[in-house]
Amino acid sequence: MTDTGTATPTEITADLVRALLKEQHPDLAALPLREVAGGWGNQMWRLGDELAVRMQRMDPTPEHQLKERRWLPVLAPRLPLPVPTPVRFGEPSERFPKHWTVMTWVPGEPLDHGSITRGAHAADTLADFLRALHVPAPADAPTARDRGAHPKHCTDGFEHFLRSVAVDDIAAEVRAVWDDAVAAPEWEGPPVWVHGDLHPANVVVSDGTLSGIVDFGDMFAGDPAWDLAAAWVLLPAGTAARFFDTYAHADDATIRRARGLAATKCLFLILMGHNGDRGLPGGKPHWGPVGRAALERVLRGL
Repeated sequence: MTDTGTATPTEITADLVRALLKEQHPDLAALPLREVAGGWGNQMWRLGDELAVRMQRMDPTPEHQLKERRWLPVLAPRLPLPVPTPVRFGEPSERFPKHWTVMTWVPGEPLDHGSITRGAHAADTLADFLRALHVPAPADAPTARDRGAHPKHCTDGFEHFLRSVAVDDIAAEVRAVWDDAVAAPEWEGPPVWVHGDLHPANVVVSDGTLSGIVDFGDMFAGDPAWDLAAAWVLLPAGTAARFFDTYAHADDATIRRARGLAATKCLFLILMGHNGDRGLPGGKPHWGPVGRAALERVLRGL
């Protein structure tokens, strides 16, 4: 990778991570270290059994890591699932001119490499987690930039994704779901804490159900519909209605917005799959089938 504002490529290796730990947190430097597959904006390294090192990689600014440092210690104690919590800060240096953070490790397998077999349990678990997360945020909470808006302000993105993927057989149905979300009333409640990026690589599973939520770099205060889209994006077919019953705080307009946003998220997953098939940077070949299956769940509704 190339650091923003410099011309010197910086390859993140185990030797580099170990050297940084020796410099800034020497008491952790002897722990076993191994790279964790996946990640784009940040690269993850498992550190011992209970920690991970999150290295800023493609993210052009440290905003995501600094946001997690500031707010995850506030949110984590009242959330009913494990989330990564910062325990040490790594600052830019001559050796590595970007930020890095030592976080708690959330055990489990990413959902994009695993599966949910206990659908009802997972629906209740996700609903309980989001109900605990979606409380009014303080005035100094971060606001959304490229997400968080009402669907009517996101039409360009939807159109781009729809044009870019091969879903001609269901395109009219997908557009109808989106149009309904665009027509839904706006969120009228106070801005609540929103994870902002719930997709299969950002949740972990074990024993057939959800067991943790990771990557809060996009968290913001705003419309909970952006997270409620996960009812279709993450959960097995036939469990969305149970999810919303357990969540119990989503009115009809919020569900309509969430369903449209879910359609967009599914199109994005399919596009990332296509990019992976073509060998493009950041592409994920296995995301295509995941996105298509989720999109079909969206079309079934509740």
